[in-house]
Amino acid sequence: GSMLGAMRHSHVGRASVLSGRSGATRSPSPREGEDVELCLDAVRLNGCALQHAAPWAWSDRRVVLAAVRQNGVALADACDELQADRYVVLEAVKRQGWALKYAAGSLQDDREIVLEAVKQNGCALQFASGKLKRDREVVLEAVRECGHVLGHAAPDLLADREVVLEAVRIRDR
Repeated sequence: GSMLGAMRHSHVGRASVLSGRSGATRSPSPREGEDVELCLDAVRLNGCALQHAAPWAWSDRRVVLAAVRQNGVALADACDELQADRYVVLEAVKRQGWALKYAAGSLQDDREIVLEAVKQNGCALQFASGKLKRDREVVLEAVRECGHVLGHAAPDLLADREVVLEAVRIRDR
């Protein structure tokens, strides 16, 4: 009874735009008969619809951007190339910091991206690179959003009075 099911059934005769994953292969473009606009409409309604999309959609930048703008965690279903696309990842973490989990390692080490992620959800600190877990400003932003993430900070920051007090202050709110 989902919206996707209704959309799928209302477009009988079109190729499986929202067919579900059948394998890890990624098609570079939609095959004839596949409706890009239908796929875009679906992910704009629910970014998680990307996981049910035809393989070409996982590597279509327009579709993935639409999906992560609706639900950042849709980044999990993007192809590796788009998980390494700085703009796509930045859009995803601005919506849901947790999307940092699905970003390429190089972007988990990108200070601007990690700062955006922890501002949105302090728990995203756990997916930051070791270097950024030692970055005082990044850790402060994370604990300002969620005091409980202090355990993901580098051990030397656990001795930083301001960082610890900020975490306690936030927890006690």
